Amino acid sequence: MTHATRFVAVAAVLTALGVGAPVQAQTPFVDAIRAQAEAGDAESQFNLGIVYDIGEDVPEDDAEAARWYRLAADQGDAPAQEYLGHMYDTGQGMYGNGQGVPQDDAEAVRWYRLAADQGLAGAQRNLGTMYHNGDGVTQDDAEALRWYRLAADQGHATAQANLGVMYADGQGVSQDYVEAVRWYRLAADQGHARAQGNLGVMYGTGDGVPQDYVQAHIPHGA
Repeated sequence: MTHATRFVAVAAVLTALGVGAPVQAQTPFVDAIRAQAEAGDAESQFNLGIVYDIGEDVPEDDAEAARWYRLAADQGDAPAQEYLGHMYDTGQGMYGNGQGVPQDDAEAVRWYRLAADQGLAGAQRNLGTMYHNGDGVTQDDAEALRWYRLAADQGHATAQANLGVMYADGQGVSQDYVEAVRWYRLAADQGHARAQGNLGVMYGTGDGVPQDYVQAHIPHGA
């Protein structure tokens, strides 16, 4: 199953759980996931982690969410690896505010990298941010740029916006306003607000595009 298909499956799980739905109505659904998860199915383990992370039909329990994410992640499940990386990165669940694991940048990097190496764009972007900020790894703009680009080439809007910033500021690459504009525009076309603002600034200053105060003040895509 492709990563895109997996995330469609995640959305189906969230829909099936139904925010605010009666607990009893959804118990058979959760029981079915649990049975498959306990039998060792990685996708079901990941989905059961989401159930505990959200706290629908079961008490919210980020530690239990982390346990199921880890079981799936240890089997090489890339989305579970990314989610576990997020938990170590923030010290919180993906959906809740509880602490499932202690905050640990080095562990976050380890799990992000495993997912990123499998081509997961979100993990690639997150790993790029860790390198950009020097969290859990030695700060390295060139490595941040590399991971941002891998995610950006898959259409990840935040990675595209981040890549635009790095070209605009000359971080990890020679300063190139034209390239900055190109990446800002790709992210802006997806509705990324920060990229839209940065693109407006470029039109206002005339960096990488002809100066155009009208374009600078028009919301991109309007």
